[in-house]
Order: sequence, then C-alpha cells, then structure tokens
Amino acid sequence: MSGEGEPGGDPSLDAVMAERRQLINVAYRLLGSLAEAEDVVQETYARWYALAAAERAAIDSPGAWLTTVASRICLNLLGSARMRRERYVGEWIPEPLPDAVLGTPDGALDPADRVSLDESVNMAFLVVLDAMTPAERVAFILHDVFRYSFVEVADIVGRSPAACRKLASSARHRLVSARATPAPAARHAEVVRSFRQAWEAQDIDALVGLLDPDAVAIADSGGNAVTFRDPIEGGDRIARAWIGLARRKDHGTTLHERTVNGAPGLVVDRDGVTVTVFAFDVVDDRIRHIWVIRNPDKLRHWTT
Repeated sequence: MSGEGEPGGDPSLDAVMAERRQLINVAYRLLGSLAEAEDVVQETYARWYALAAAERAAIDSPGAWLTTVASRICLNLLGSARMRRERYVGEWIPEPLPDAVLGTPDGALDPADRVSLDESVNMAFLVVLDAMTPAERVAFILHDVFRYSFVEVADIVGRSPAACRKLASSARHRLVSARATPAPAARHAEVVRSFRQAWEAQDIDALVGLLDPDAVAIADSGGNAVTFRDPIEGGDRIARAWIGLARRKDHGTTLHERTVNGAPGLVVDRDGVTVTVFAFDVVDDRIRHIWVIRNPDKLRHWTT
C-alpha cells in the first residue's frame, strides 16, 4: 500500500489499520481458514487504498466499510468453496488454531492478527457452520456473533432484513440440531488426557470406554500427508485404528496436550515440527468426534 506512512498520506490510517483484528476475526469465522482470512483482509485493504482520497474521506465509518467489503468477499469465496472442496483431496476440516493465534499474552503473532476466543471458534461449532449455506453462515455470524443489525446484514448479503432474519434463524436451528451440550472444559480436559494415556499404553478397552459408540473420526491431509481417507465410524473401530497408529509410531515423534481452538486437544511433533493436530468433541463424558488435521498448509502456526 504505497504512501501509507508518508506525510500528507491518509489521515485515517491509524483508524483504518486498527480494524485489522476485527476483519481477521470476521473472515476466519466465515471461512474456517486463517490463511484465507488473511488473504481477504489484504484484498479488503487493497480495495480501500484503490479509492480516491476524496472517496475515502466521504466514508463516514471506515470500519463499517471495511467489514462490509470483507464480508462480501467472504460470501463470494463461500459460494465457490463447494466447487473447490470437490477438488480437495479427502475430507476438509477448518484450520485449527493454537493459543498463539487466540490472543494469549505471550503469543507470537501481532495482536492485530490474533483471533478472539469464544465459542464461535470451537472446532465443533466451525464444522457445523461449514455445512450451512453461504448466506446462512454470513447472516448468523454477523448478527449473532458480531451483533450487526439485520439492516446492516441485508446490505452485505443482498437480501431483505426479513430474509436475513430467517437465514440467521435457520442457522441457529442447524446448530441446535447438530450439537449436543458439550462437556464442561475441565471434564473435556480430563477425557482428552485419559485418551492420550490409554493411547500411549495401547489399552484398547480404555479407549473404547472413552469413545461414544457412535463416535466418528475424520482426517484432513489435503493429499499432502499420509492418513485415512474415509471417516472412521464407531467407537470400537476408532479404538482399533488408534492402537494401530500407536504401534506404527515414528521415532522422533512426541505427543503433547495442547489447546486447539480454545479446547483441550492433542498435538504430534516430529523433530520440533507439528505434523498432526487432534481436536475433540466431548459429550456426556465420551468423545463423539475426533478431527485429525494433517495438512501442513493448515499447521503453519503450530510450529514455533
């Protein structure tokens, strides 16, 4: 962005750049990919600085303008996402985020690049969002998470406020129907820790006891790492698969308990590089879903 820091440049520069974190937060929740969210924010700022100085000066609220543009870019990307997913190798899981990206004081990222932590970045939440239509997802996230009015949402989505209200209501219904009440954070952590211990001990009975009988494990490698292609369904089958993984454990790999999108999870490092992130959905003291992210493109923030 030429001229941003030059004397006589855009007088609203500080105010405009202060919106970066808000834009990252909106775009990540809409797209489920921090990499794509960062690209959207760059494109949004490029469009801002492509405006003539008089056009920028005439905008009463630069923050609202930037959010509107970023949301519209996301809406277009979501519309083409289904076609891109058809070309994606294997299952697609939202990009997992470590503490460093979730606003912890000692995180490596600039504060403007961090994502605020709340339920809407929980992996189970994001997975349900991904099943929504683009319009539902945008209307729900902007209204229910970021508290935009339906009049403002209508301007972004290109539908009437009443239609946007119905979209958000439909999205809420999807969430309620798809998600059972998750376990409290402390219990979630206990279950994940017990799972790690049983896995390392290759105790198949203990693993089966920790898994819901109808549990599902899904892996995302993007074709860039070795993993199982099809979802594994059933607690017994998952336990046996994980015992097989334990027996084939590579030398130089270590298993750690880490926070994944604000919830307890597991991470595998090989020679200091994160190669796998496991996110868990724990309901009624049992693991209902395991999401295995192996695509290195989605693990770039995990290796310090």
